[in-house]
Amino acid sequence: MTKQMTQINSYLTFSGNCREAMTFYKECLGGELYFQTIGQSPLSQKMPKQMKDCILHSTLTKDALVLMGSDMVSEKGLVKGNTVSLSLNCTSEKEIKTCYAKLSEGGSADHVLEDSFWGAIFGDLTDKFGNHWILNFNKKPNN
Repeated sequence: MTKQMTQINSYLTFSGNCREAMTFYKECLGGELYFQTIGQSPLSQKMPKQMKDCILHSTLTKDALVLMGSDMVSEKGLVKGNTVSLSLNCTSEKEIKTCYAKLSEGGSADHVLEDSFWGAIFGDLTDKFGNHWILNFNKKPNN
């Protein structure tokens, strides 16, 4: 029997463009994408009609990668800041280059991919939805 480990996943909140963003991330990263709209949930009865197509919950999964998102914004509204980043540890040089190119399209390449002092290829970017990504590929496997 394999013991389950506690893990932390990123949960992104959008303001009506969750479906577009999560579909973009699937195109960049691959994996299986699931959506549940407000209209498909019991909340449908309590929400305005124009919100029925908004995303209540979405999940993108690929192996150990789990990225979640929603259009459910709190009453305070959506406030973007620089305190949360999505850290993507890639498994090959090809993967990191492909993901970096796709994720930065329409956004900004803040720190281009380069060899780091810790033996990895590293870079960061802000995607077209304003989310910050840190990409890393350890060229030497950890022992």
